[in-house]
Amino acid sequence: MIKLSQRISEISPSMTLAISAKANELKAAGEKIISFGVGEPDFATPEHIVKAAKDALDKGYTKYVAAAGLPALKKSICKKLKEENGLDYEPAQIIVSNGAKHSIFNAVFATLEEGDEVLIPKPYWLTYPEVIKSCGGVPVYIYATPRHGYKVTAAQIEAMITPKTKMLIFNSPCNPTGAVYTESEIRDIAEVCLKHNLTVLADEIYEKLIYGGETHFSIAAVSPEMKENTIVINGVSKSYAMTGWRLGYLAAPLPVAKAIASFQSHSTSNVNTITQYAAIAALDGDQKPMCDMVEAFGERRAKMLEVLDGMKSYGLDYVKPDGAFYVMLLCYNLYGKSYGGVKIHGSLDLCELLLTHAKVAATPGICFGDDDAIRLSYALSMEDMLEGLRRIAEFASKIA
Repeated sequence: MIKLSQRISEISPSMTLAISAKANELKAAGEKIISFGVGEPDFATPEHIVKAAKDALDKGYTKYVAAAGLPALKKSICKKLKEENGLDYEPAQIIVSNGAKHSIFNAVFATLEEGDEVLIPKPYWLTYPEVIKSCGGVPVYIYATPRHGYKVTAAQIEAMITPKTKMLIFNSPCNPTGAVYTESEIRDIAEVCLKHNLTVLADEIYEKLIYGGETHFSIAAVSPEMKENTIVINGVSKSYAMTGWRLGYLAAPLPVAKAIASFQSHSTSNVNTITQYAAIAALDGDQKPMCDMVEAFGERRAKMLEVLDGMKSYGLDYVKPDGAFYVMLLCYNLYGKSYGGVKIHGSLDLCELLLTHAKVAATPGICFGDDDAIRLSYALSMEDMLEGLRRIAEFASKIA
């Protein structure tokens, strides 16, 4: 019998597996399930990006390339970071990986020692703690409350720092809350990080998905000193509807980038070559399809919030998100009550009941470290979204 390692045994199982399995079972039986759980754009990859991939195939670009990424792609990434984020990087400081998730793993693996503590604002993207644990680190959570817009303050961060604290994971715009930090808030956080010499892992994968006049500001742009303490994570999946293409990247100080390049050469080697040529077209080509997608998300967001306003009488509430494509629906007022004789104890119970009785799939907030809410995505058609919200309202009206 093969014995599992201690490292893999410490990885938490997904709490959404049972709900996902039930949803698939109902769909297979012919039920019309409305899913608010999707974490990817429902738009097709823009045509000029697909064409670039086809052209690469036709030209025979199917061989190994440099493990850290095509030189032409790294040049395009440097151009993007300079023009859009005010960040100067050389191509040698860019590592192209198999999605932003892979970039995050590379960054954590390259910088953490056994027992190092990593500060994570919660609610958090559910993969952060598991990556940290797999690399020997210790997740330490800072609660970003709904009252404060799901954003942590510099003072909160400083209060949690110990001699073992090595890193802060900073995600703006945030998954799952949609919170977007202002430049002023970011500068305050950067000051604390520099004071305590913390590495900042800046996950900026949702940077283009911002609404209502808010703007993205990269923490690495605070100062040259902050840039030397920051690893920037980004990719093409969310902004260009390329989730299945699997391409992310990181920008880091040269010694860090060199170490990660060496490690990746022994782990995954290069990202799919065809995808890399497609990513060049995404970054350098027509941006209108991306802008149109963001506009559509903005319209759905506005409509979802309008409909949710009408559910406050049922004990539901939300914090207005400024980015990404999610809303955290606060539902703790329903806990302790019952639906059809079944008591609701938390977000997992609520999502199971929603799926069974309303045929609506949502993600329990407990998956993100916050049991007071469930996450709703508006990465689905307006028609499906409105029907799903109608079902949620009808369901909530019957809770007593």
